[in-house]
Amino acid sequence: MCKQRFSVPRLIVAELRLFAVTTWVAGVIALSVGPAPSFGQAPVEIRPPANQTPTNQTPANQTPTNRGSTNEVSGNQQSENPEPLNGRDGRDLLLRNFRPQSQLRVKRHLKTSAKFVAVDVHTHFHHRLHDSEEALDDYVELMNRNQIAVCASLDGKLGPQLEHHQTYLWSRYRERFVIFANIDWRGDGAEDEPSTWACNQPGFGVRTARQLVLAVRGGVSGLKVFKQFGLRYRNPDGSLITVDDRRFDPIWQACGELGIPVIIHTADPAAFFEPIDETNERWEELSRHPDWSFYGDGYPTQIELLEARNRVIGRHPETQFIGAHVANQSEDLQRVSEWLDKYPNLWIEPASRIAELGRQPFTARDFLIKYSDRILFGTDGPFPEKRVRTYWRFFETHDESFDYSEKIPPPQGFWQIHGIKLPDDSLRKLYHENAMRLIPGVRERVLQFQQRAEPSHRADDRKRP
Repeated sequence: MCKQRFSVPRLIVAELRLFAVTTWVAGVIALSVGPAPSFGQAPVEIRPPANQTPTNQTPANQTPTNRGSTNEVSGNQQSENPEPLNGRDGRDLLLRNFRPQSQLRVKRHLKTSAKFVAVDVHTHFHHRLHDSEEALDDYVELMNRNQIAVCASLDGKLGPQLEHHQTYLWSRYRERFVIFANIDWRGDGAEDEPSTWACNQPGFGVRTARQLVLAVRGGVSGLKVFKQFGLRYRNPDGSLITVDDRRFDPIWQACGELGIPVIIHTADPAAFFEPIDETNERWEELSRHPDWSFYGDGYPTQIELLEARNRVIGRHPETQFIGAHVANQSEDLQRVSEWLDKYPNLWIEPASRIAELGRQPFTARDFLIKYSDRILFGTDGPFPEKRVRTYWRFFETHDESFDYSEKIPPPQGFWQIHGIKLPDDSLRKLYHENAMRLIPGVRERVLQFQQRAEPSHRADDRKRP
């Protein structure tokens, strides 16, 4: 009985000792790994190394939390309700939240119409309007208000798409649109098997040239080559097809023989070929569109692409080439000048590049006047009317420090532009005279528009006191 009585206290003491040891071990482990997050508390963030770009970018239309902030509470003291990094009340400011409002007060000359009749040689009515009849009607009215006589839609891929696009634009507005064809590089091939693509089959260049002959007979006015040529389309072995691949010479030669220009988009802005780091002036844009970056071993450099394009232009002097987006070198107009001097069959247009031209207004003005016989007008639209009218303001006024886009944030860089006020003779060439000389079908459409517009202008003149 005595042994039984003493066994119970001994058991209790043993259990207390075991509990103490277990608690001590748990404490050591907790100090080593840190406390686990409590229910409802955000876990401790594990940040990537400084030289890595996070894969989860916060969308521009959302308010990011205070990750990476100097105001962030560390460890188990993190805030349960993180405040947005909007620069207010002493908080840090995320670049994507930066919305500066200029304090400049300068003269403004807002334009509601082009000074002279205009021809927009770079538009995408299929890709942007998605074949909406109502949107097309609305944009034709915008064209009327802004004196845009003709638009060249660049979305007529050879085959059924071309026929559909012709029906969409020409059923009611044939006198207002010309259409450029596109090459169907892939055809019926499997997207992930380049060896099955049409462009990798024998005789592709000759067959495409024959298609272009039929397309021109059907009213097509030119050929558009998109930037995927050189950056996306691949050979059977998986390597990128080069822009100067001689397999496609029959296509460029056919365009010269048919008298139609080739508007070619090769490469992209210089910043897209640079590392996405703190030195990249388009970092904010690329953070929203990381797939627009072509930096790294998997791509050629921007200059390599442009030099390959220029070799094609040099090999086909009888074919007229339009370098889309100021030949995609709007950051270096001296280099574009050298190309224009070297290749008399090269033309350029400024679609989606007044953001670049407008931050170098003196250089841009001199350049556009010097080469006024080789410049066409383009926007990359159809765009909202506010942006269309920004083109008139840029080309026709000396206004300072204004937005180049209606979008917030601006799509191509955190800066404003300045007007260059071209002389009237340069404006006429830019807006319509050069397009009338170069692009089949434009001249007669412009003349028809002017004839229709004259009676209304005379009526307006009579109404004026």
